[in-house]
Amino acid sequence: MKMIQGYREFITRGNVIDLAVAVVIGAAFTALVNSIVADLFTPLIAAIIGEPDFSALSFTINGSEFTYGNFINALIAFLSISAVIYFFVIVPMNHLKRDEEATHRECPGCLSEIPVKATRCAHCTAEVAPTG
Repeated sequence: MKMIQGYREFITRGNVIDLAVAVVIGAAFTALVNSIVADLFTPLIAAIIGEPDFSALSFTINGSEFTYGNFINALIAFLSISAVIYFFVIVPMNHLKRDEEATHRECPGCLSEIPVKATRCAHCTAEVAPTG
């Protein structure tokens, strides 16, 4: 019985639930990014270059076949996915974070959070110089 209670405490901890939610959202986001790459970027590259699939590209040396086309496909997929993640996730999140940080700062006296334009801390009443 004690083992079941311990398991219940473990499974209902905040980090386990947050991790489970992150995995589910990650899987959904992976499907979204794969769709953007496969349905938008790959046809765009094919329209520009004229070749939608490079997997048939290869050369042979002493009977050994080097299929460098598969590497080119993987490289294009990697660059496309990393660009989508950077421009559609990282850049907007950095803007949101910058906006959040610009509204509050730490009081040097009590280390509580105060508005950027404050001249006196509401918690410890210390005088602070406005920064915004």
